[in-house]
Amino acid sequence: MSLDRIRLAKKRTIGTNQTTKALQQSTAKQVFIARDAESRVTTPVLSLAKDKGVPVEWVDSMKQLGKACGIEVGAAMAAIIEE
Repeated sequence: MSLDRIRLAKKRTIGTNQTTKALQQSTAKQVFIARDAESRVTTPVLSLAKDKGVPVEWVDSMKQLGKACGIEVGAAMAAIIEE
């Protein structure tokens, strides 16, 4: 598992709402989802990513994903918009 892509992305979204919006607008290139996020939050995003053909990468924890995105708190999910 490599978080370098999300860490180095020029543009990214952080959080469920912003990631969902990016998928709906077909701007998301790749989605990252934390394994410890609640399934009621992740399931709709996983389904949308599958429908749109966007690859999903699992991250071990919300804390790890948040840190990779440069924030102090955990993040359930994030997406790369532009590399």
